Amino acid sequence: MSSEDNLLPLIVEPERLAERLDAPDLLVIDVPLRPDSHAQGHVPGAVFLDHRRLLRGEGEAPTDVPSPEALSRLFSELGLTRDTHVVAYDDEGGGWAGRLLWTLELIGHTRYSYLNGGIHAWRDAGLPLSTETTPPTPSDYQAEILHPEVRIDCLELQERLGEKGLAIWDARSRAEYDGERGNNRRLGHIPGAVNLEWTLAMDRERGLRIRDYAELITELEALGLNPDMEVVTYCQSHHRSGFTWLVGRALGFEKIRGYGGSWQEWGNRDDTPVER
Repeated sequence: MSSEDNLLPLIVEPERLAERLDAPDLLVIDVPLRPDSHAQGHVPGAVFLDHRRLLRGEGEAPTDVPSPEALSRLFSELGLTRDTHVVAYDDEGGGWAGRLLWTLELIGHTRYSYLNGGIHAWRDAGLPLSTETTPPTPSDYQAEILHPEVRIDCLELQERLGEKGLAIWDARSRAEYDGERGNNRRLGHIPGAVNLEWTLAMDRERGLRIRDYAELITELEALGLNPDMEVVTYCQSHHRSGFTWLVGRALGFEKIRGYGGSWQEWGNRDDTPVER
């Protein structure tokens, strides 16, 4: 996959990936919600990633991005090199896969794709599955935050609330958005945020692939989100919004950013405004 002609698109269909599985610079990463999903059958040659390693796991924002040192260890274990083209997928329609690709974008590793629909679409296409564990070939990958603009922190978001040209996409359920559900100290949503639950961007009739782009853009524009704006997306842990970040990228939202702390941070602080 060294030539530009062989680069896979951001959103790759199962059949196209199946044709390229033997490419030497390809690294397929399965980052499922359910750990047993990988053992039950995965894309041949895919390596397993525990999604918890994409989260910081400590402090006031435990769901934020891990340190560059932790990311360096993770991506070295996975065998990432500067020439590697990563294809990520999961078992739930793109949440953890999107979070992984957001993390890669953050460290400036822009050679990546999402397997549209993940393992559901792969199975529906009748493509071969493997139950054999593929051990990664370790590398020495030094991760740095080279694209900090794809992330936004609590302080910047607070300071910019209500700014013209900035929109906020809440990817949680309607009940969480309305403040009727949740496990945080405070319930509700970030002031000014609009709600489109992440699963509404998936096509349940087509193996959880991303829905028709034109329809999605129409729905998002009706909510006040358009591709020219700077859009911040969040959920409870920037997992569901990992997918909405990816959808935004696919739809041409160049300035879409992820709030890694998400409601886990915002809803548990005392100094953040909350709308219900």
